[in-house]
Amino acid sequence: MFSVLFPGQGSQIIGMAKEFYENFEYVKEYFAIADDVLKKKLSKIILEGPKEDLNQTVNTQPSIFLVSYSIFNVIQKESNFDLHNAKFFAGHSLGEYSALCCADSINFEQTLNLLKNRGEAMQNAVPKGEGGMIAVLGTNIDEINNILKKNEDKITCYVANDNSIGQVVLSGLVENLNLISNELKNRNVKFIRLPVSSPFHCPLMSSATIEMKQKIIDTSFKYPKLDIVSNVTANPMNKPEEIKKLLIEQIEKPVRWRESVSKMISFNVDHFIEIGPGKVLSGLVKRIDSNVKLNQINTLNDIKILNND
Repeated sequence: MFSVLFPGQGSQIIGMAKEFYENFEYVKEYFAIADDVLKKKLSKIILEGPKEDLNQTVNTQPSIFLVSYSIFNVIQKESNFDLHNAKFFAGHSLGEYSALCCADSINFEQTLNLLKNRGEAMQNAVPKGEGGMIAVLGTNIDEINNILKKNEDKITCYVANDNSIGQVVLSGLVENLNLISNELKNRNVKFIRLPVSSPFHCPLMSSATIEMKQKIIDTSFKYPKLDIVSNVTANPMNKPEEIKKLLIEQIEKPVRWRESVSKMISFNVDHFIEIGPGKVLSGLVKRIDSNVKLNQINTLNDIKILNND
């Protein structure tokens, strides 16, 4: 039994989906529609860069969705592997929108518009350079919560992502990230400062929640073709009103990825197919359970491998 995974920010690279773009006219059409909906040459940014433009949240979010959606549809149209036979779809942060669109809960143009607005709202929630995120390595969520609790009188940081066994991401203002970094150094805990300019998935995103709430409520969602595992609850969701509520909460709530993967495995999922740029989610899944089968679909050859497995 398999599940399909859709990546979030951090997986983007210049030239992603170029092979699909060059080989299929309908992928070119998806890119052209995205340029039209977003009123900018997103296709040029994806295929040619520059990297600085692609890495801006307002561009990254619709770009990763567009690439994931394109690859998903190539698999559906050109292979004999039906991804809608999956037990679940799940996406990491913005990847949840890719999952919902590919499960026919919202359409392509709606998803582009929501991610355009979401990217702008999240990018503008905290002035550029004043917030950020760090990935804490080799520890677990309980240890991190304990460190935060012991230092809550002097450091305000938040768990943004519980990604896997051994990787927890923290969000906060730069001054607080510097303080928690010193605390982690003193404890000989490894960490990496992430190349993002905003502290996602924490209360500092409150203005983004306010901005996105009505836009999500006003969007027409349908029941997806299969259950989507929610970032917020780590449980399956399929009711349109529940989906809207959790997408609004998702902006400030931590991404419970480790629990989400464990939940899918508890439903006898033993095969995960990552669709979109990079292999980030596959790496996280492997740390959670090394026994599961993994496929990453980034090239036409990856599709052949999937068909032959």
